[in-house]
Amino acid sequence: MACRRHRPLIAPRKVEEIGVLVHPVTRLTRGSTSGLEPSYHSSVKSDVSDELINTYLFRPIAHQFVRVLYPTNVTPNQVTVASIIAGLSAAAFYAFAGMPYAPLAGLLITLKDLLDSADGQLARAKQMCSRFGRFLDSVGDFVVNLVVFAAISYLLYRDTGWSPVFLLGLVGFLGISLRVSYHVFYQTSYLHLRSAYEANRITEEIQKKDLAGDSRALRMQRLFLLLYGWQDRLMMRIDTWSMNGVSQDQREAWYSNRTALRLSGFLGLGTELFILMLCSVARRLDWYLALNVVGMNAVWAGCVVYRRAVLARKIHP
Repeated sequence: MACRRHRPLIAPRKVEEIGVLVHPVTRLTRGSTSGLEPSYHSSVKSDVSDELINTYLFRPIAHQFVRVLYPTNVTPNQVTVASIIAGLSAAAFYAFAGMPYAPLAGLLITLKDLLDSADGQLARAKQMCSRFGRFLDSVGDFVVNLVVFAAISYLLYRDTGWSPVFLLGLVGFLGISLRVSYHVFYQTSYLHLRSAYEANRITEEIQKKDLAGDSRALRMQRLFLLLYGWQDRLMMRIDTWSMNGVSQDQREAWYSNRTALRLSGFLGLGTELFILMLCSVARRLDWYLALNVVGMNAVWAGCVVYRRAVLARKIHP
């Protein structure tokens, strides 16, 4: 995602007013039995730009992980590695245990998603956000998604003998990658507009400070750009096309529109993986691929149409 940074267009406000953590620092609260513990609101990104399923289900559950891990020496990156292991374990159950174990694989996918939420929340609570961790998380998601879709395709091929399922799986993998990139683009743009959570850039081209910084982070950044750079450039093109006349001084309204953010929130990874879990529990992975390729891409198209045909005209009549 070229390093395009938004200048702050509004003064920082309270969390309750704009639904975003402007200063992501740890606030400690005293519980009745646990002593000092991290505040939930100090560990989340935003109630506006995040997925609804994250806001009301996964992040509150992940916060319980954070409460347990906060006083320990466990690092956010270790939680990220655990998330990747859970995702790869799910793929192994899909590929080698067969459809009877699809529900277990689905539950492992949900565990992966919970840990994926907990790593960032723990990093913000402990004030341990890092560029290396940011790229490790994204690269790990890409690898897990790729392996899971390959495993699902193999399972369905083994059960049905229908070889085109591998092409369907590839289309599904590309679809989830692009849809999540679309969601992340607008979430990050919104947070930058509010001068919040700037560990993630809107685009991640290598800058001088990256070359002078942590060499591990730089290596992960190069890998990230290989996997996601083309996706981020595509999202910027879609965004430019969708603006349809929206000017520079109207971009606060463009990137902070709640309806548009809520719509793109349905394309986030948490929502996508929750659908996979439900289809896995029902042992209908064929339904999942159909929903992925047809249903979720229709939602994505609806998001793009809303921004260009409705929001752009509302902002720039």
